[in-house]
Amino acid sequence: MRLAKLQFALTPVVLLLTLSVGCNRTKKYPLQGEVVAKNAATNEITVNHGDIPGFMPAMAMPYRVKDPAVVQELQPGDQIAAEVMFGKNPSDYWLEDVRITRQSPRPSTPAVVPKMVLPGERVPDAALINQDGREIHFSDFAGRALLVTFIYTRCPMPDFCPRLSSQFAQIHNELKKNPEDYAKTHLLTISFDPKYDTPLVLRKYGLAYLDGDASGFSHWDFATTNPKDLRRLAEAFGLRYEGENDQISHAMDIVLIAPNGTVAQYWSTNWTWTELMASMQNAAHVTAAARKK
Repeated sequence: MRLAKLQFALTPVVLLLTLSVGCNRTKKYPLQGEVVAKNAATNEITVNHGDIPGFMPAMAMPYRVKDPAVVQELQPGDQIAAEVMFGKNPSDYWLEDVRITRQSPRPSTPAVVPKMVLPGERVPDAALINQDGREIHFSDFAGRALLVTFIYTRCPMPDFCPRLSSQFAQIHNELKKNPEDYAKTHLLTISFDPKYDTPLVLRKYGLAYLDGDASGFSHWDFATTNPKDLRRLAEAFGLRYEGENDQISHAMDIVLIAPNGTVAQYWSTNWTWTELMASMQNAAHVTAAARKK
């Protein structure tokens, strides 16, 4: 499936988003498009849609759907109509009244879906290359609460990758105020774009969010991996992404890995940095308390 290329200036889109959600009441816009991916674990679908007058131009992006039954029914290739709903917060958006206008062919036998790692299960220990060109593994962070997300440095949407990185920067800065919490936690940002996001590119990108302080890399790694392992990790975490040219459509998933190397919690579009940090601290201290018994 070819995803719509984002061909627009960022400033008008940001302005439209600001005007659209600036009121205290919920706003809605009609959407028509094609489902290109879904994530039942986070109740999200990625839709390649046409222009939404007064809101945004044609593009492909993930949307949360509050009714899990709807996500279960939808399949890639389905043509849908829906309402895009916006709350008070610009990052709080979802789909309602989702209708299939043209159903894609259903296979006679169910497709084999890669098994997602569930909370309490151990994560795959893929090899990653960090911003210093050093090979790292999830197992390197054993004993610490590890918060993981995925971005790409060329992402043009301010409410996607830049928002994720900015929120991680706030967590990093806040944890740094408490040496004990700082030592028991770690942040990891993995690129969707291994061809472009080399260690040198990731180092420059990371320094921008670390206020130029390279010592911050001891607590926050920016990493890449080969396309095969990237796909394996994405499947393990139930994360969907599709790319065309320089644009990558992806969900905003975040994974908390407990100090024992198992998945502790998942987040998608609806989260705050304070919630993420509190969960990290709780995971780190619960494990420490268990060891003392």
